[in-house]
Amino acid sequence: MINCIIVDDEDHAIEVIQHYLKSISAIQILATFTNPIDALSFLNSNPVDLIFLDIHMPEISGIEFIQTMNSKETQVILTTAYKEFATNGFDLDVVDYLVKPIPLIRFLQAIGKAQKIINIKKLGPPDNHQENDYFLVKTEAKGKMLKINIKEIDFVEGMKNYVAFHHNGTRTLALLAMKDVEDRLPKAKFIRVQKSFIVALNKITSIDGNRVILKGISAEILIGETYRKDFLDMMKQKLLL
Repeated sequence: MINCIIVDDEDHAIEVIQHYLKSISAIQILATFTNPIDALSFLNSNPVDLIFLDIHMPEISGIEFIQTMNSKETQVILTTAYKEFATNGFDLDVVDYLVKPIPLIRFLQAIGKAQKIINIKKLGPPDNHQENDYFLVKTEAKGKMLKINIKEIDFVEGMKNYVAFHHNGTRTLALLAMKDVEDRLPKAKFIRVQKSFIVALNKITSIDGNRVILKGISAEILIGETYRKDFLDMMKQKLLL
C-alpha cells in the first residue's frame, strides 16, 4: 500500500485528486491540507510515500515546500496551473508535473511512474534472475537436455570443452564455456573463485587460507590469484568485526 497526502490551497483541486484516487486501491490518502505548514508538520511525524503538491500557495510555494522537506524518500507529484514552473520542479527530482485541469490519463501516467519508483525503494530492484530460476543444458547424450535448478547448484567446474554442474548430489556435464555459465548465473548468488570453479555463495561454510570449503562437498577448491581480490572483497561485506 502506498500512503499519500494532498497539499493544495484550493478545496476543489483536492477533491479532483481524491476523486481520481478512489479507483486506485493501491494508494491510500492519509490526509489533505490547504495549509502547507500543517502538511510539513504532518510529514515530520508520519511516514508518507507520495505527495500531490500544488506550487502556488500563500504561505510557502510548492518548490519551497520540497526544499524544506526532511524526508528524502517521499516522492512528489507537482500540480499547478502554470506550465512555466516545470523546469524548477524537475530540477528537484519530482516524479511528474501535472498542469491543471488535470486529465485523467495524465494523472494515471504519473501514478504509474510513482508506483514504480516507490516499489523499487520499498522492495529493492527486481532480480533479473528471479523468474529464470532454472536453465536447460545439452548433455553428453545426443539430443538430450537436462534441467538445472539454480538454487541446487553447489559449484560449477570447468573441464576443457565441458563444464560440470555439481548439483543436488549429482554431476552433469554440458558442452559449454565457463564464461557462458558465469554470465547466466545471478551475480548476487555465485562467484568465480578461479579459472575452473564458480561456487554458490550460500554453500560456503568457511575460508581456510587459500581454500574455499563448501557444505557437504569434499572437493578442495583453491582461490585463484586473478579472482582473489573480487572474492575477498565480497567476503569482507559479510565480515562481522
